[in-house]
Amino acid sequence: MLSLHSNIPINTLPLFPLLDLRLLEMLRELTPEEWNRPTIAKQWTVKDIAAHLLDGNLRGLSVSRDGYFGISSEAIHSYRELVVFLNRLNHQWTDAAKRLSPPLLISLLELTDKEYHEHLLSLNPFDEAVFGVAWAGQERSENWFHIAREYTEKFIHQQQIRDALGKEPLFSEILFRPFISTLMYALPVAYKNTEAPEGTIIALQIGSATGEEYRIIRNYNGWSLTEVSEAIATSTIQMNPDTAWKVFSKGISPEMALEQVTITGNAALGKITLEMVAVMA
Repeated sequence: MLSLHSNIPINTLPLFPLLDLRLLEMLRELTPEEWNRPTIAKQWTVKDIAAHLLDGNLRGLSVSRDGYFGISSEAIHSYRELVVFLNRLNHQWTDAAKRLSPPLLISLLELTDKEYHEHLLSLNPFDEAVFGVAWAGQERSENWFHIAREYTEKFIHQQQIRDALGKEPLFSEILFRPFISTLMYALPVAYKNTEAPEGTIIALQIGSATGEEYRIIRNYNGWSLTEVSEAIATSTIQMNPDTAWKVFSKGISPEMALEQVTITGNAALGKITLEMVAVMA
C-alpha cells in the first residue's frame, strides 16, 4: 500500500536533514571575518542570514506546531502589506540576533532544525497548510507545498552564504531539482497580466545536470504549468542554475539576468520570465 508521501508532487521532506547538515558543516569552519562577510541579500551579512534561518525554524515551530502567532497580522489586506509586515519582522529579529555569538547560533540551528523537521514529518501532506504560498498566487495551500516552500527558503539563504564565501553551490541534482521545480509554480503568476493567443507556450530551460525544462501554456482562462510536449514553444529561455536562483529570489535584477540568458523565439514574451519572483518580496 502506498503511503501519502509517495503521492506528493514534490517531496522535499527527506532533503531537510541533508540541506541543514550542509549548512552546519560550513558554518562551523567560518572565520570571524567570514561571519561578517556581506552577501547578495543587500544589508545582511553571513551571520545575519544564519540568524534569519534560525528565525525561520523558530517561527515555523511556534506558529505551525504550537499555534502561537505572537504578533497579529489581521490588519494586512494585500500582498504588498504582507511583504512590508514580514520585512519588518525579519529585520527586528536580525537586529536582535547581533547579540548572539556564532557558536550559539550554530547550536540553536542544530537543535531547531531537528525539531522543525520532526514537526513537518508529522503533518498530513494534503491537509491545508497554516499559510498559503502567496508568491504562487495561492491563498490556501496544501502542506506538501508549504513544506516545499520552506525548503526553497532554506536553499536560497544557504546559497546566499555560499555565494558570499565562494563555497561549492547547491547545484547537485538531488538538492537543486526539487528547489527549482517548486519555484516554477510562480511562473504562471509572472505572466498573469500577459495577453497571448490560446496555445502559446513559454519554455524555460535550466542548465542543470538533468537539463530540466518547464513550460506554461496560455489557456482560455489564463496561464498554467503544462507537461513538456512536442509542441514548439513560442519563446524558449535558457539559463544556468546560478542565474536562476539569483533572479527568482531578487538577488539580481531582470536587466542583469538578461545578459546571462539566451532567448529564442518571441523575445518580448521570454523576458517576462525574468520578472518571476518566488520569494515574499
